[in-house]
Amino acid sequence: MLDPTASRGAAPVILEVRDLGKVYDASNGPVEALRGANLTVRKGEFICLLGASGCGKSTLLRIVAGFEQATQGSVAVYGCEVDGPGPDRGMVFQDYALFPWLTVEQNIGFGPSHRRIAPKEVAKLTEKFMAMVGLTAFADRYPHQLSGGMKQRVAIARVLANDADILLMDEPFGALDALTRSALQEELIELWRTTKLTVIFVTHSVEEAVLLADRVVVMTAGPGRIDCEVEVDLPRPRDVASVEFNALRRDVTRRLTSHIGGSRPVAATADS
Repeated sequence: MLDPTASRGAAPVILEVRDLGKVYDASNGPVEALRGANLTVRKGEFICLLGASGCGKSTLLRIVAGFEQATQGSVAVYGCEVDGPGPDRGMVFQDYALFPWLTVEQNIGFGPSHRRIAPKEVAKLTEKFMAMVGLTAFADRYPHQLSGGMKQRVAIARVLANDADILLMDEPFGALDALTRSALQEELIELWRTTKLTVIFVTHSVEEAVLLADRVVVMTAGPGRIDCEVEVDLPRPRDVASVEFNALRRDVTRRLTSHIGGSRPVAATADS
């Protein structure tokens, strides 16, 4: 199967992160979460930010989303500096962040409705993305009536309905059981192929990063910096049992643990 990223090197740059730093004020003094992070992402890429807990990867994602302000440096989308949330970037969280008083259909249609799109067009968009994530039969259900995997499908469909250019995902499958997680990983790759979205996906699982990404961006322990980037040139669908996959997984694991020093190495298949 032809990989849509085969010519991604010629694609335009959609996101530029330059010398990004973030310091939080804490009761016991300032805490430096990010220091001098640099990242360039091209349109249509699937990027995984990989690092141990506390390395600043979620902070980086939230600054790109516009939910937090950087202490130094800049983030630009298509050359325009990010100074807050915008419809060009959609965020999917581990805890779903759905409106509990709205149905599946209403949650997905919430964004288009508030952009003053005509009701008939909102209905068409909602139907399209409900079908895309396999939830048409659950249109009238409320979040408390859904499984974790179904809630995450609603969250993804809601971003797609907002017509975002960049899909930001903060460990979206971390709370799911192994079978549901595997199914959603496959579905996400298919959605990415179909929509040609740019995806930036935060994870601390080496296996998940190598399975999903075109490029794995490895972050150091805090204060977070970009330690290295690893191109994943394996064809899709990827076989986690193959020699090639496991060789790359070992290489990424080595890079991830090389800067940790005496602390316990992160397991190559860690999902915790």
